[in-house]
Amino acid sequence: MRKFVGERAKRLITKNTIAPLVTLSNCQTTSTLSSSNYCCNRSHLPRLPSSLNFPLRCYSVMASKGASPPITVESLNPQVLKCEYAVRGEIVSIAQKLQQDLQKNPGSKSFDEILFCNIGNPQALGQKPITFFREVLALCDHPSLLDKRETNSLFSSDSIARALKILDQMPGRATGAYSHSQGIAGLRDTIAAGIEARDGYPSDANDIFLTDGASPGVHMMMQLLIRSENDGILCPIPQYPLYSASIALHGGTLVRYYLDEATGWGLEISELKKQLEASRQKGTTVRALVVINPGNPTGQVLAEENQRQIVEFCKKEGLVLLADEVYQENIYAPDKKFNSFKKVCRSMGFGEKDIPLVSFQSVSKGYHGECGKRGGYMEVTGFNTEIREQFYKLASVNLCSNISGQILASLVMCPPKVGDESYDAYFSERDGILKSLARRAKTLEDAFNRLEGVTCNKAEGAMYLFPRIQLPKKAIKAAEEANRAPDAFYAIRLLNSTGVVVVPGTGFGQVPGTWHFRCTILPQEDKIPAIVSRLTDFHKKFMNEFRD
Repeated sequence: MRKFVGERAKRLITKNTIAPLVTLSNCQTTSTLSSSNYCCNRSHLPRLPSSLNFPLRCYSVMASKGASPPITVESLNPQVLKCEYAVRGEIVSIAQKLQQDLQKNPGSKSFDEILFCNIGNPQALGQKPITFFREVLALCDHPSLLDKRETNSLFSSDSIARALKILDQMPGRATGAYSHSQGIAGLRDTIAAGIEARDGYPSDANDIFLTDGASPGVHMMMQLLIRSENDGILCPIPQYPLYSASIALHGGTLVRYYLDEATGWGLEISELKKQLEASRQKGTTVRALVVINPGNPTGQVLAEENQRQIVEFCKKEGLVLLADEVYQENIYAPDKKFNSFKKVCRSMGFGEKDIPLVSFQSVSKGYHGECGKRGGYMEVTGFNTEIREQFYKLASVNLCSNISGQILASLVMCPPKVGDESYDAYFSERDGILKSLARRAKTLEDAFNRLEGVTCNKAEGAMYLFPRIQLPKKAIKAAEEANRAPDAFYAIRLLNSTGVVVVPGTGFGQVPGTWHFRCTILPQEDKIPAIVSRLTDFHKKFMNEFRD
């Protein structure tokens, strides 16, 4: 074989047929080179005739000069390039670099830790998981524990009973097995029962698709609804960047409707009508309306009457209603109550076939904060059999959502009840988390409103505040010179000075000419005073530096 290769190379070089592709390098064989180096050890090659007796170096087959690489950024899918996700954008990369610097060189900054207020990731910021949920998960993941005598003293009786019930519903009684593409049937039955208990109206397990968090459900709906850039989706501004990103990724058009900051981020039907009509005049076919309730990043909770108006609007205009309800347990205002859009639809007399509605829920938010477990579901109603088959086809392409997330979704919708052994501990943990979140929201809201040029609406629910900041003209000019949006300029300066991470309002959308940032209420209560102190000191210095 070596002789054949050598003879073939000699003939090609003699005929100059590979001259454009061969360069003769200067890597001569030396005693320091291993004889196994097949490039530079030429003992396997035949001696060349005297006519070709030039110093033979190693063969290096090179691409033609000037040839373009097979993949460039410009050659990627333009829809991928178009989509953005600010919550994990540039400012988080800067924060991670600062965190690495602090770990390598403690005391090298004016602050001793990074305080992440950029993302709704409760357990990363110290929140403890709910004991009952984790006990059930542990027993389902390691069923042999159920055969040990010690288990009865280590785990509550109701967590053992729930784990046994779930294991009997699972293929192979194993969390490592695939399930039905919509999710394990018994778990969907449990979720449907939980929805029915919440709303007071029937729920069908066949309407439920278990997903890896709410995000895959949103992507599935965009994939189903968007046919081209001529199709639009009405989304609130400010909005959670998942929606603008998924619309861009699937090639659709984001149709913005603006929430009214002056009325506590109110959703006005007149604004919906205005934006819908303007889009239709441009030739856009608007397919659906996204409503986030409670709001992200704005924290408002919709009144039931407002929800009724929204349902009527969707019914009249022939729109699919996409209801993001992942913060349904996070209600802090005593005069506010969460009502699901499904409950509102049924209370108005609309049945299963009257209005297309998709409701999203997640185990990542609420009081449970199980972001890493990736559990959630969407409840799909108002679609005919042929369309439902397409839902199932898309779900089948992904085989199934992860089993731990499926189990958690069932536990969230059917937690311990009065009389269960775990109930008192469960209630104490849940109540403690929600009351603490309410206190944190109030403390941060008050702190923001004390800052010069800053106004902040009340957080009625969810996990965020979205204060508005009036920036001096000099600061805006400095931001332009730095090629940054003014709120991004402020947020990066805040991070580099204090270690506090917030997300510029630009990433969520805002009325042109206004500037905001989103701040979570998730750092533990003992960290909140440090956030307030650092932010207050920074803001005073910033305003003095750029004062007009």
